[in-house]
This record gives sequence, C-alpha cells and structure tokens, in this order.
Amino acid sequence: MEARQSNTIVLVHGLWVTSRSWEYWIEHYRRAGYHVVAPAYPGLDIEVEELRKDPTPIADLTIEGVAAHYERIVRAMTNPPILMGHSFGGTIVQMLLDRGLGAAGVAIDSVPVKGVRTVPFSQARAAFPVLGRLANRHRAVPLTLAQFRYAISNSGTEEETRAAYDRYYVPGAGRIVWDGVLANFTPRAATRVNFANAERAPLLFISGGADHLMPPSVNQSNYRHYARRSDAIVAYAEFAGRSHFTIGEPGWQDVADYALSWAEKPQAIDEKIPAGARV
Repeated sequence: MEARQSNTIVLVHGLWVTSRSWEYWIEHYRRAGYHVVAPAYPGLDIEVEELRKDPTPIADLTIEGVAAHYERIVRAMTNPPILMGHSFGGTIVQMLLDRGLGAAGVAIDSVPVKGVRTVPFSQARAAFPVLGRLANRHRAVPLTLAQFRYAISNSGTEEETRAAYDRYYVPGAGRIVWDGVLANFTPRAATRVNFANAERAPLLFISGGADHLMPPSVNQSNYRHYARRSDAIVAYAEFAGRSHFTIGEPGWQDVADYALSWAEKPQAIDEKIPAGARV
C-alpha cells in the first residue's frame, strides 16, 4: 500500500516519559511546514513534575486504553496523518496502522507486538525494575538515575543522562510492561496485529545500535514478521551507536530527518547507518 500525502504528523511517546520528550521534534517538524500533534496518554496531559508527585494516572494505564485514545484522535482528523511512535509509542503506531489508520508509520526503538519472541539479555536486565516483582503490574514503577541510564540513555555522558532524567523522566506503567511481556501467552492480547495485512500503510522501523531496552535484534525480528508475510511496504533502518533515547540525545535531528524523508516517500529498505553519518 502506497503512502498518502499528509501535512499532519502525530507523535506518540513511550513509557517513563511524557509528550514533553518530543519537544525538539515538534518544533523541528513545524519549521518544516507540518501540523504536528503530540498528545499525551490518557490522564498524562499534565506536567512531568506533577506526575512525579502523584503517578496515579500512570498506574491506571492499559495498552488498549492508550491505543483507543490515539485511535479516537486520529479518526477525528480530516486526512490520515503520518504516525510516529517511540518505544511503546511504536507499538501503538503498529496497532493503529493495522486498524487502517495513518498515511505512513514510523516505529522508533519500538516495543514489539504479540508474536515477536526475541528477548536479548540487555532487554531483560533493563526491564527488571518492573518485571522483578509481580506486584509492579498494578503500580507506576520508578527508575533510579542508574536504572534510567542503563535502560534508556546509555550512550551519552553522565551529564546528558542526568539532564534527560531531570527533564523528562516519570514512573512507568507496570501494567503495560507486564501485559506486553505476557502477550505471547495471551490468546487475545491487546498488542496482536495482522502481520499479513496487505492494506496497512507503509511502516518503517528505526533502531538504535546501542539500545539496551529494545536492542536491534528485537526491532529486526518485529520487522521480519511483516516482511515475510505481507506485500505492504515495510522498512528497517539502524543508527549505529544510538541509545533508546535517540529522539532526545545529541544527533536527534538526523533521526528526525530520516524518519520524515522516508514517510514522505516510503520504500522497502533494510540498512545500517554508521555513527555520525549525515542523512
């Protein structure tokens, strides 16, 4: 399915951050002439500092609730937008495309959907603060600075990690993490999609070569599940040396420009981009 022209971009954030994490991309794309919308998850449309004080809205989040929230927003738009999601936002983008929404989709460092079984050691270690206790399924789970550095911001300096933590960090939704992990053992898991859907809009996976939380092997596996089953356009690009927080760490402009350039003219590619390369 070819992409449809769109002048609107919808940005979907991930866990342990809010829509504030897109602040650079919002301004960047607006300067490029796009109408940019970056809605928060249900109940998270308040400041980061307030969510740290009272993370109750985070604890109440569910996968289907978040997906339904974005589906309502996208369906209310006159023309299909370009959908871009980071981390769990990449999962939401996959779900929305499968439901027939969007002109094109970009999943950045995406949490996998049901059916992807690749679990590297670094991913298990990064997720341990949530998965180490079953009780966390019903909590908003905090990360220490050290845990945030390993899981999300491992490729930068300690000062850059501290700045990102202070600016963007909020506790994560334990229920979403647990339900995502258990999806392969749940017959009607919320993250199920039809990999063979030939009618979905084009989809690009962008992976960070140094990502601990969602390593390249996870994104590659998710990508191959589509590539082997459907003729709809699917693509993969890997940026060497970049962490899970590729949307906010130095050099984010290269990733943003690559994502938009592809979404404007989607093609089926599979490439690795060297660290520091101009794109």
